[in-house]
This record gives sequence, C-alpha cells and structure tokens, in this order.
Amino acid sequence: MDLTKPLAYRMRPKILDEYVGQEHILGKNKILYRTIKADRLSSIILWGPPGCGKTSLARVISNTTKYKFIRLNAVTSGVPDIKRAIEEAQNLLLNPTGKCILFIDEIHRFNKLQQDALLPFVENGTVILVGATTENPYFEVNKALISRSMVFKLNPLTKEDIFKVLKMSLSREEGLKSYNVKIEDETLMKIAEVSNGDVRTALNGLEVAVLTTNMDENGEIHITNEIAADSVRNRKAIFDKNGDSHYDNISAFIKSMRGSDPDAAIFYLARALNGGEDPMFLARRIVIASSEDVGMANPNALVVATAAMQAVNMVGMPEARIILSEAATYVATSKKSNATYLGINKALQDVSSKDTGEVPMHIRNAPAEGMEEYGYGVGYKYPHDYPGHVVKQQYLPDKMLSTKYYIKDENIE
Repeated sequence: MDLTKPLAYRMRPKILDEYVGQEHILGKNKILYRTIKADRLSSIILWGPPGCGKTSLARVISNTTKYKFIRLNAVTSGVPDIKRAIEEAQNLLLNPTGKCILFIDEIHRFNKLQQDALLPFVENGTVILVGATTENPYFEVNKALISRSMVFKLNPLTKEDIFKVLKMSLSREEGLKSYNVKIEDETLMKIAEVSNGDVRTALNGLEVAVLTTNMDENGEIHITNEIAADSVRNRKAIFDKNGDSHYDNISAFIKSMRGSDPDAAIFYLARALNGGEDPMFLARRIVIASSEDVGMANPNALVVATAAMQAVNMVGMPEARIILSEAATYVATSKKSNATYLGINKALQDVSSKDTGEVPMHIRNAPAEGMEEYGYGVGYKYPHDYPGHVVKQQYLPDKMLSTKYYIKDENIE
C-alpha cells in the first residue's frame, strides 16, 4: 500500500466482509450481498450521497468477480471509451467470458447519447452495468437503463459505522498505525458526528489532524477535541442546491409551513441558506404557501410574504435571512385554509373538460350603441344601488348554476 495516497483511499474495503454499513442492502440475508458473494451480479445502480460507500462497493465487486472489471468516470469518458470497453469485453482471446462488469462513476453525468450507447450491450448481457450516482437515478438516468437494472439506495453512514472505520484506520498498517496516534473514543465519535454520514470527510479530517500534530517526547501523537474540531471544521451540510437533496429540503420547508410547525420551517430554511440556496427562490415559496395554504384564513399572510420577497430583493444576504425567517414563521403560525386553492383547481378542471355554457346576457359587456337590442347587458342590476351593496342575480352560466367553487371552512371568518 502506497502510504502517500489519501487515508480514505487506503481504507477502502477489499472484500465484502470488510465493508462497513448499508446493512439494509448488504446484510448477509440480503439479495445484493448474496449476488456479490456468488458472483451472479446483474446490472445495478448505486444511489446515495457522497462518502456513503458507492465506489468502495464497486471496488469490492472488482475484487470478487471472475469477469473483466472496467471502470469509467462519466466526467472524463465519452462514447469512444464505452466502445473500447465493449470491444475489450467481446475479445474472447483476452476475455474468455465475453462479458465485463462496467463500473461508471457519476453515471448521471452521461448524456442521453452516451447512455443510449450502453443500452444494447446491457440488454444482450455483454455488459453488467454498475452505475454510481449522487442524483436520483429515476430523474437523471435513461429509463430504459433503469428498467434493466436494480436500483439500490445507499444511506448516509451512521456515526457508529464511521466510528468503526476510524477505529480500524488507527490499527491497520495501511491506515495510521505507524503514526502511534493517541485519541480518545469520545474525540473519534465527535469526528464521526461532524462528518454527517460521509466517511471520506471523517477520514480526511482524522488524517489532517494526525499529519499536522507534532509527536511528544514519547513519540506519540495526541489528538485532542480541539485539534479534531480544527481539522474537520464546520459540520458538513447534507445539501446540494442542484441535486436531489434540494428537492427534499424545499419540500420539507413547504410542508413544515403548511403543517404549522415554525421550528421545522426555520430549520429547513437554515439548511437551504447554509447550502447556498437562492434567497429569492425561498421567498417565492413563502409567497406561494401564503396563498395556497393560508389563503382566506388570513389574507394578510400574502401581504407579509410579498413584502418579504421585495425586502429580500432589496437587502440581500446575510440580512435577508431575518426577513425570510419572519415571513416563514408568520405563514407557519397562521390559520390555514386551502379553499381558494381547491376552488381554482376545480374551476380549471371544469372549463377544460366540459361544456360550461355561455356568459349570461345581462352581465355581458355592451360597449357599442345598439348592442342592447341583442340583449347585451339588459337587466343587469348594479349591486351598489341596493341595500348592503348586494343584489341577488345570476352570474354563472345556465349550465353551471348551483356549482360551488369557494367552500368556506371552519378557519375562514
């Protein structure tokens, strides 16, 4: 093992029994564990956040299988690289099985043309595809490839899993054993917690701590809580403003406001801001929630949300965080009614799917002289001429009479 390579690289498992975590798919009675052990793998897509073990699992497969194992990175590879891999697999002199396991890291970065180039060879069995992606493959990967593959969702590693890997790194020759490191389990657990499920972040932090700390007079390297905290720095946010977590987080933000939980709304707002989300995008979501979910239960919510959006646009970050928090809290703590939301949806459904009839003649416009002769505007009652400024007359077309769109609920005064 080349000890000049990063610790995270050196600590990658070589065999399946060294792999830590993902028990929901790699437990000994699970199908993925059994197929890898038996070398009967079919095409799979590994989907999960950075540092959860996708590439490590591919390495385990490469050490386990009898098939030729070829690795490509979607960032640097194109259709010619795919064709070369296929030719290698089909060369029976060099590869008697006529098959290969093709590992494509960041497969979501392959365009449609590149993904289509793979399809016939996955279909005929020449290629057993192992794709790794941090993005939702159901959005980013060709549906034909998805239908021919099993998708496995990898979760962020637990802090206990990461602690176990950190502990192993201190006792192995390919790890940090030669450095004679002294570190409390409590400090290791703090590194595991700060890494937020990313074992690569944890190992990198530990390595930085060891390499930048001087030995004492006994030849030992003591890693304290302060040294560990300085090496790992800020807690790693599980948020990618362009990725799947963006949609999960904004969904949680909206649903927290709708569910009248201001604490959760502020939390997801903070995660979005910390991850670099556009403040105006968040302001627009609050405006929509103020109308869709609060509506007539508190019409002032729309006024507050709109004013907040204008203020965010004028002020910008970092002060915009205060304005967004105020508006999100106001919407979350307001009474809720979706009466107008349901009403417009039902009306749009009606006008697009059925014969709704004609506008009654007495409320039609009669801008030109002589149109009254044809009944335009004839018989219209001006509401302000009547007590209370209301008068009973027909407004809906004959075919839509008695249809109700706005149905007041218990939260509307």
